Amino acid sequence: MIGGLLTGIATSPWMRAALRYGAIALAVVLFLLALRRSGERAGRLAERLEIMEKANDVQRQMLDAAARRPRDRDELAGRLRDGRF
Repeated sequence: MIGGLLTGIATSPWMRAALRYGAIALAVVLFLLALRRSGERAGRLAERLEIMEKANDVQRQMLDAAARRPRDRDELAGRLRDGRF
């Protein structure tokens, strides 16, 4: 029953053209949805990269500050006397 109905619809030139354009429109819509999803994903990855870069920058600043700290009380006292602290 359904097969006969589809065969009857597909034989009409108008319906064949409508099915063809419908299939093309569906393909375009699916492509645009996939493109949108990949764009959102790329945006999230870029945001994650930016956050990681900020965290790495802060960590590097902390390591630099730790490397410049006085090693013991005598060095701290010397820096305070010289005014370099």
